[in-house]
Amino acid sequence: MPTISAIEKQKRRKRADVYLDGAHAFSLRLDVIAGAGLAAGDELTEERRRQLEWEDQRLGAIEAALRLLAVGPRSERDLRDRLRRRGFWRPAVDAAVARMRELAYLDDAAYARFFVEARQAATPRSRRALAFELSRKGVDRELATEAVAELSDADAAYEAARRRLRTLRGLDRETFRRRLGTFLNSRGFAYGVARATIEKCWAEAGEGASPAENAASVVRDSE
Repeated sequence: MPTISAIEKQKRRKRADVYLDGAHAFSLRLDVIAGAGLAAGDELTEERRRQLEWEDQRLGAIEAALRLLAVGPRSERDLRDRLRRRGFWRPAVDAAVARMRELAYLDDAAYARFFVEARQAATPRSRRALAFELSRKGVDRELATEAVAELSDADAAYEAARRRLRTLRGLDRETFRRRLGTFLNSRGFAYGVARATIEKCWAEAGEGASPAENAASVVRDSE
């Protein structure tokens, strides 16, 4: 049976290398080593080694999940993908995800609502565009649909266009319509919504005046 010949702490890491019969065998977290009470001279069965490596993976995946979620909310699929890319075993990823659910740190419905609110505050988009983005992040289609259900494309398009007015200073009507239309299309708004928004912004800008000259009044009217 293999015997632990040495346990050497790694530099600048909370891990240690485990040597069996004089040869490097594997590495473990320091808390796993301490919890198992490992020491040089201990015999190590293959089954015991697998248990130690599993605990190392499980705790590592949970710790990594906590760090990722501390940065900001994530969908379950996004969290799984990131943990897998970091080299964690699939069962360890499953364990980490289950633990995050227990702690109420992982909730796709809440994540979808957060994502929509943050996106609309920064860069307003259509419901269709938002639902598509959520689906790419792994959110279930039904949850994505629920998250955008109460949004108004007309309101979102107007808010997006209003923020764009300063870049349209001094343009003639056709150029104004073309550029603002292209912009709204890039945000996922349907033709009818975009057209109505463009006409509304042009009218509010004032006949014969550049949109930028009247941007201040448009802002006041929308508040």
